[in-house]
Amino acid sequence: MADPKEEQETTTDNAEDTNHDPHFEPIVSLPEQEVKTLEEDEEELFKMRAKLYRFASENDPPEWKERGTGDVKLLKHKEKGTIRLLMRRDRTLKICANHHVLPSMELKPNAGSDRAWVWNTLADFADESPKPELLAIRFLNAENAQKFKVKFDECKEEARKSENGAGETADKVAEKLEELSVKEGTTEEKKEEEKREKAEEKN
Repeated sequence: MADPKEEQETTTDNAEDTNHDPHFEPIVSLPEQEVKTLEEDEEELFKMRAKLYRFASENDPPEWKERGTGDVKLLKHKEKGTIRLLMRRDRTLKICANHHVLPSMELKPNAGSDRAWVWNTLADFADESPKPELLAIRFLNAENAQKFKVKFDECKEEARKSENGAGETADKVAEKLEELSVKEGTTEEKKEEEKREKAEEKN
């Protein structure tokens, strides 16, 4: 008859064998890479979890297709002052919406739902090349949807102001250029007059 003590020892040995995790040094060591999100130069104005859809007009019949679930962000560029809407899918972090917020954009309620909005963008860069999209976004509840709309409208207003500001700056620059050319003209004219006067004196 086998000694129960021996049996216990062999079972523990087997257990150790199955739990054994050999450590191997990697053949190639890869240095850590700093991954840039291209959001480093931007200030986060808004962030909330939502689900995004795009209207697939190319399908027959046209239909709404889910584009992804994740955090929708409104980001303002620290230097340029431009504001964009950016949304990445959970886990994969693949971009599903990426476009500037423009004064002409209008959030409209989606089919009477109080927690979803629909809007048009002429240039969405989610697929790298810009293309016009009809997008819809749905939030967890009406309160979250309302918070998004308030912030989106604020961003539109800010974009309108910066557009007007840029227009005014361009006008001012044009005015200054005109003044410069007038001054340059008068300087040239003076030089011409001086030359004439000197020539007359010699004669």
